[in-house]
Amino acid sequence: MKKINIIRKTQEFEKIIKYRHQYSNRFFAVYIIKREEKYYRFGISIPKKTGNAVLRNKLKRQVKNIIDNNELINKEYDYVIIVRREILNLDYLQITHYLNLLLSKIGDDCGNEKI
Repeated sequence: MKKINIIRKTQEFEKIIKYRHQYSNRFFAVYIIKREEKYYRFGISIPKKTGNAVLRNKLKRQVKNIIDNNELINKEYDYVIIVRREILNLDYLQITHYLNLLLSKIGDDCGNEKI
């Protein structure tokens, strides 16, 4: 994931979350909003209760890798992905599976213009 595709500012996170268009499952919550920039962007948030900084950074790297390798992403939106604590029980392949399911659901809904 390129640095240009990362949401870093708290105000941008809050703006996307405030828009309240959410998709979720047991392991992730994904908020989306129509993008304003020329490129799509992602923000990844992992609560401190999930584990120490090393574990949170590992999970962030894994999620970024899944996003980079995913072709189901609708590039017309900005995304904020919140990782839930239950993800600690999963391995990388399961994380990939559940995140891909959620992103494909978002892609289907965006294709049907439900947003």
